[in-house]
Amino acid sequence: MGVRDIATGLLRRIDPETAHRLALDGLALGLGPKDGGPDDPVLAVELAGLRLSNPVGLAAGFDKDARVADALIDCGFGLIELGGVTPLPQPGNPRPRVFRLGEDRAVINRMGFNNQGLDAFAANLARRRRPGIIGVNLGANKESEDRTQDYVTGLVRLWGKADYFAVNVSSPNTPGLRNLQSEAALEDLLGRLQEARDTLPGPRAPVFLKVAPDIEDIEAERMVGACRRHGIDGVIVSNTTLARPESLRSRFAQETGGLSGAPLMEPSTQVLGWFHAASGGDLPLIGVGGIASGTDAYAKIRAGASAVQLYSALVFEGPGLVSRIKADLAARLKADGFATVADAVGAR
Repeated sequence: MGVRDIATGLLRRIDPETAHRLALDGLALGLGPKDGGPDDPVLAVELAGLRLSNPVGLAAGFDKDARVADALIDCGFGLIELGGVTPLPQPGNPRPRVFRLGEDRAVINRMGFNNQGLDAFAANLARRRRPGIIGVNLGANKESEDRTQDYVTGLVRLWGKADYFAVNVSSPNTPGLRNLQSEAALEDLLGRLQEARDTLPGPRAPVFLKVAPDIEDIEAERMVGACRRHGIDGVIVSNTTLARPESLRSRFAQETGGLSGAPLMEPSTQVLGWFHAASGGDLPLIGVGGIASGTDAYAKIRAGASAVQLYSALVFEGPGLVSRIKADLAARLKADGFATVADAVGAR
C-alpha cells in the first residue's frame, strides 16, 4: 500500500466533507499522485471528436470550483469533469450532507450544487497549465426563475475554456431539477442550448446530456431522439440514484440524497445498455456508476460506453486506483483480442 493510499485510509476516519476539503487542499499543494508514464496505446480512444489517451475519467462533484484541474490531470485520468457549477454562488444544502456507507462501498450525498459560481470557476480554470481533456458539468441555481437559462448562461460564459460540457439535469438534490428530463422541458432546454451554440465562435465543443439511472427503457429512447434533434453529442449514464437496494447494510442507508458507489454498478450499466441499444451505437456514451476496478470499467465499455468516469470508489480505494484500473483494462482488452477500446464498445 502506497503512502497516498494510507493517507486515504486516514481521511476516511474523519467527517466526509472535511476529508474532501483536505484532499483538495493537498492536491492544491502538489501532494497528489503523479502518473507521468505514457498510457498503453490500446487504451487510446476517440470520444465525440475528443482524443483520449485512456478512457478512465473523473466524474463531476470532486472539484466543483476548478481549483485543482492540473493536479487531477497528473493523477492519470484520460478526462476530468469539473463542477457542477451554477451561474450564481450557492451554499448547497445544510450539513451533514455526505455519508460513507463503508459496508456497502457506497456514498450518499445531498450536497445541492454547493459552489462559488461561474466567475470564480472561470478564474480558476484560466490558471490551468497542463494539457488534458477538461469537461465542465453545468447546473442550475436552486432559486432560479428560469433554470433552462442557467444552463445557457453557463455554456456561454465558459465557452472556449473547456473541451466539453455536461448538461446535468439529473442531480436528485435540487428540488424539481429532474423535471427537466421530461419530454417538453428537455426539448425546450436542448433547443435553447442548440440556438446558443450556433452563435458561439471557435471550435464546437461537444455537449453531453447527463441523465439519471431512475428511468425506464422507453425514456432512454425518447432522450436519444431529443439529443439527435438538437445536436447533443453524447450522453453520460448516469448520475446518482434515489433507489435504496435491500442489500444495503449501513446505518446511513436511508439518508436522503443520491446513492453512488458499488450498489449503482448493475442498475446504471443496465441503463447504459438501453441508451446504446436506442442509439444503435452511434451516440457516444460515458459510463458512470459503481466503477471500482478494471473489471467494472470493462463491463461499462462492453455495454456501450466509449469512456467511463468514477469518483466514489476513490473514497475507499485511494488515488492509486486509477493506475490499477488502466493496467487491468489494458490487459483485459488484449486478452480478448481487442486492438482498441473502440473495438470493445458494445461488444456485450
